[in-house]
Amino acid sequence: MATLLTVLRGGGRYDALWVERLARGARRHAPAFTRILCLTDMALDVEGVETVPLRHDWPAWWSKMEAFRPGLTIGTTVLCDLDTVFAGNADALAEPGLAAMEDYFLKGRVSTALLRWNGDELSHLYETFAGEPERWMAPGSCGKVPNSVHGDQVVVDHLLRRENRMPAFLQARHPGLLDFYDPDKARPGPVVIFIGDSKPDNARGPVTALWRGDAVPA
Repeated sequence: MATLLTVLRGGGRYDALWVERLARGARRHAPAFTRILCLTDMALDVEGVETVPLRHDWPAWWSKMEAFRPGLTIGTTVLCDLDTVFAGNADALAEPGLAAMEDYFLKGRVSTALLRWNGDELSHLYETFAGEPERWMAPGSCGKVPNSVHGDQVVVDHLLRRENRMPAFLQARHPGLLDFYDPDKARPGPVVIFIGDSKPDNARGPVTALWRGDAVPA
């Protein structure tokens, strides 16, 4: 079993629509995922998506640390940001093996926009963070990270590095699979990643139609 796992915390930009569109894209372009799971504090009813309540009131992106809770999944698990767009065959994401997206700006560092593991393999990340959340949410808790906002992926990178368990990078493991959003690109994909202020709902070009589920001209 392979699980696509996303996290939706209410009160921000994202809502059920984003979960529905991510799930629809995954069913179309990554059917190797046999389970789609959303951790959320909202009441969701999205076709084909299983929901599990968030346990903690961790703010903003820190809620993503709950993705590593033990017992959530069995087998290959991929944490996937809600603003990801599937545009082509993405079944390679569901292949086994610890891997993460390499940060777009900080080369050699983990991004949690896409992170793959097996079952409870990374449950220690949740347990460590949940033991002292205020400590880990404090800037500087992971030392100096140049040019980076302190967030969940800084902590994840730090803990994995500390334990000498750094994952392979998806860009190297699956060349050509990830594609960073470019409004002028005629054929984006297979997995379109958004960086900074650009998001699928304000994007230009064919990726907007892909996110909505419209047909894209060949």
